[in-house]
Amino acid sequence: MSEVPSNKPYLIRALHQWCTDFGFTPFMAVFVDSSVEVPMEFVKNDEIVLNLSLEACHQLNLDNDWISFQARFGGVPRKIMVPVSHVLAIYARENGQGMSFPFDPTQANKQKEVTADEAEKPKSTRPSLTIVK
Repeated sequence: MSEVPSNKPYLIRALHQWCTDFGFTPFMAVFVDSSVEVPMEFVKNDEIVLNLSLEACHQLNLDNDWISFQARFGGVPRKIMVPVSHVLAIYARENGQGMSFPFDPTQANKQKEVTADEAEKPKSTRPSLTIVK
């Protein structure tokens, strides 16, 4: 029997949709290591909380392996890339309802070693702008 894929990305998408549908602000807590692309000046204790509301982030992509979007931090636009494996929780800011996920940093490091080539894939296929004269 083949291994069943994780339901985590589906639950993240569902809770994001639930928050959005009912006017709540979806927040996502993330464990930060070298595989996560976030503004490091906002990371505390290897964690960051990101606002996933439609007003706060642009080009939000809730993929099965990666969550990516663009957001402003201190007025500066930044590209955010988070492996789904590093999501600790997604919840509504207003009432705290949502879901947390078990996380083992040692497992994330093992997974990172095994899938290092795959982890580079989304970064190399990111859209980029070219100046045309």
